[in-house]
Amino acid sequence: MEVAMVCTRVNLLILILSLCSPYKFIQSPMDFGPLNLLPTTTTASSDFGRILFHSPSAVLKPQAPRDISLLLSFLSASPLGKVTVAARGAGHSIHGQAQALDGIVVEMSSLPSEIEFYRGEGEGDVSYADVGGGTMWIELLEQSLKLGLAPRSWTDYLYLTIGGTLSNAGISGQTFKHGPQISNVLQLEVVTGRGEIVTCSPTKDAELFNAVLGGLGQFGIITRARILLQEAPQKVKWVRAFYDDFATFTKDQELLVSMPDLVDYVEGFIVLNEQSLHSSSIAFPTNVDFNPDFGTKNNPKIYYCIEFAVHDYQNKNINVEQVVEVISRQMSHIASHLYSVEVSYFDFLNRVRMEEMSLRNSGLWEVHHPWLNMFVPRAGISDFRDLLMDSISPDNFEGLILIYPLLRHKWDTNTSVVLPDSGSTDQVMYAVGILRSANPDDGCSHHCLQELLLRHRRLAGAAASGLGAKQYLAHHPTPAGWRRHFGRRWERFADRKARFDPRCILGPGQGIFPRDSSSNGAFASYS
Repeated sequence: MEVAMVCTRVNLLILILSLCSPYKFIQSPMDFGPLNLLPTTTTASSDFGRILFHSPSAVLKPQAPRDISLLLSFLSASPLGKVTVAARGAGHSIHGQAQALDGIVVEMSSLPSEIEFYRGEGEGDVSYADVGGGTMWIELLEQSLKLGLAPRSWTDYLYLTIGGTLSNAGISGQTFKHGPQISNVLQLEVVTGRGEIVTCSPTKDAELFNAVLGGLGQFGIITRARILLQEAPQKVKWVRAFYDDFATFTKDQELLVSMPDLVDYVEGFIVLNEQSLHSSSIAFPTNVDFNPDFGTKNNPKIYYCIEFAVHDYQNKNINVEQVVEVISRQMSHIASHLYSVEVSYFDFLNRVRMEEMSLRNSGLWEVHHPWLNMFVPRAGISDFRDLLMDSISPDNFEGLILIYPLLRHKWDTNTSVVLPDSGSTDQVMYAVGILRSANPDDGCSHHCLQELLLRHRRLAGAAASGLGAKQYLAHHPTPAGWRRHFGRRWERFADRKARFDPRCILGPGQGIFPRDSSSNGAFASYS
């Protein structure tokens, strides 16, 4: 065993030296003891955004957290080179956040995906699942439903990894009620940038626990998480209501999130044109007889849709139809344009999969996705809407624009996530997702894509400086931009980096802490 470990350490040292070389050393798979480092792949240098393509020098497919620990321990201890490491989950990043130019990409999907469940017994005893960081949420859903359980908080798209969404926040229509996914974690297993394997929680190594949640992969790699579960409903009453006035639309959304005892999910989206109306209806399994007048190119008419859901447990003395009736009577949607349908809980949560399959069948899934996601203060949401409409052409916009409210008190400010500052006691803020597609086959060439990205940068900049908005799933091209993004939270974020990843090995694709060649790759002062 000792001989094997020595050989592994020698081989790792050779790897580090080779990665420091100006020549491309890795040409074929290499067996570095248990690490099994492989040459780069197309997958490791790309993501869902299809905007940036940064090729690593090697790929690690770990079989256990110890493999990741061994790699990071050597890189952290080595005085040589500037080798970086990025953890890659499902590859759903937009701007190369999980890429590592000339570094090493860790394919988290290769970790064991076994899930262990604990069902709470009695009052105050919670149910949870222990699940690997490379496991996808859809897998956790499928397994937990067999026990009549499910996580409380979700993302709209379920084919994402546990570790990936927890490194950001994880939001959807349940967030107003249960908080983001990072507010529904009881414990983590993390491999820090130093290579230490640490089990942490709100009461044990809490600083690391809070740093990693929403930490953009800067402090450690999540290899296991304990996710809070609740009783799963059998059915969901899924409701959509249409509006022609933005103020009424947001007023009704805020009404819905003020009723957490009745409502379980709230989102909303803008209806810009026939394409957006059609694409948003693919997963909604009932006829929507809404045929609006979209006006003209010079004088467009914009509509809005609220989407909410009520869980039907079918074993409780609650009439879901009556609940929806009570709720809808208080809403001010366009008359006769409220639609509802009952679906299984699984089908409701997995609704985006139907849209994905439709796009795949049309050859429109693997295209450019210059997305922009933002958190906007309640006081600025109307002005943001105006900025947004000034930056797009409603008649030819391809994609979806989500707008829905969140509640601040459901977020833990000890985590690393960045929210807009609140100058008052206002608890409401808005999540906005501009989820557009750019298809090269339809004429959106490199120049077209760069123009769309420029528009988004200008919109994000104007919203940040004028409205106090913050990017979610943020992309900033320079460390200075990241400092502005974090604002008064920057010092804490930088201190955590110095503590848990002082050599700035992790998360190079974010561009927050470039490795400093003057200090042999060590942490530099970014104050």
